[in-house]
Amino acid sequence: MKAGVWGCRGSLAAPGADTVVYGGNTSCVELQLADGPPVILDAGTGIRLLGLEVASRSGPIHLCLTHLHLDHLEGLGFFVPLWQPGRELHIWGPASPVESLEDRIARYLSPPLFPVELAEVPANVTFHDVHEGDFTLGSARVRAEPVSHRGPTVGYRFEEAGSVLVYIPDHEPFLGVDPEAAEADWVSGFALAEGADLLMHDSQYFEHEYPEHVGWGHSSVAHAVAFGRLAGVRRLVLFHHDPLHTDDQLRSLEARAQELWGDEGMAPELAREGTTLQIRSTSRVTTTG
Repeated sequence: MKAGVWGCRGSLAAPGADTVVYGGNTSCVELQLADGPPVILDAGTGIRLLGLEVASRSGPIHLCLTHLHLDHLEGLGFFVPLWQPGRELHIWGPASPVESLEDRIARYLSPPLFPVELAEVPANVTFHDVHEGDFTLGSARVRAEPVSHRGPTVGYRFEEAGSVLVYIPDHEPFLGVDPEAAEADWVSGFALAEGADLLMHDSQYFEHEYPEHVGWGHSSVAHAVAFGRLAGVRRLVLFHHDPLHTDDQLRSLEARAQELWGDEGMAPELAREGTTLQIRSTSRVTTTG
């Protein structure tokens, strides 16, 4: 199983000279499984370039959305396979008691927000409202569970041949809870992340920034590290970088994460656009750029 990072910025795309190292595109990760169609996690602006690559491939495509905030959905209208006649595209996303996944996405893909309505796209799109539980995509068993974030939001756990990747890009696991006193079974996302070989997790804020953003649905670097340690993950990759953070600031955030983690096991690192994370059944994870 491989995970290619096409976008790891949070809240708003942030192109520019100060964001070239870690990238300015919003959330989008491509999973390559041992068997089965490509699986894409979230449709931020990073999905535009990914779409140009996968458009030449045949067969179905699966898109798993964690939630429908714009930074995780805004690239969908520019995803080339959506405009390929007859292309089989499956879109998975969190269920809502109010509207179906299709109806909620149609609110974005319609005027005045978008010039073309969802009903007009030529691809053969099937929508799947994801409820808590397991399902199968190719050679991977997938589990989706609700996590603490504003609006219906899920995290995903992918298991293939003994290796585990967990993706929770927007998450506030310790809202109103002291991480040192938290009981694991009561922490949002714990069961999803427990024992993962690789956890890609929200780490939007420095510790001094977090008090001004309590309840916004995102983690401080200290909370991200505490969550990773609580869940006993082998490797922590910090995700959803704040659009205001420059490359230099993100280097400092990474250093702080490593300081908090200590010397035991693999040091946390920041997700970086253009890199590929390879997860093997031996639990060895390598990064290529």
